[in-house]
Amino acid sequence: MTTHAEGVAEVTDADFGAEVLGAGTPVLVKFTAEWCGPCRQLRPVLAAIAKEEAERLRVVEIDVDRNPETTLRYGVLATPTLMVFRAGEPVKSLVGARPRRRLLEELADVLD
Repeated sequence: MTTHAEGVAEVTDADFGAEVLGAGTPVLVKFTAEWCGPCRQLRPVLAAIAKEEAERLRVVEIDVDRNPETTLRYGVLATPTLMVFRAGEPVKSLVGARPRRRLLEELADVLD
């Protein structure tokens, strides 16, 4: 696992189980790719949310090209896909970039 300066950790097929499925708090996973423009737009939004919601939500990203196993397991067909996992299960899935306020509104039910 690598942590970027923004406070968003990068997970891989190898550590996804431990870092995401085994986490005690909900985890927002951004399925991303280096070539994805909207993914880059979402980076500062997720960095801000990671900082603001650190008590209630962990934010990580996984590169779909380098981690095909996890990408296929959860049926991710587009980037960015945001998936929230709670107690090892995906509980919400969102596709596409969005502004911080809208994303927080859409995540409100999983943050309570």
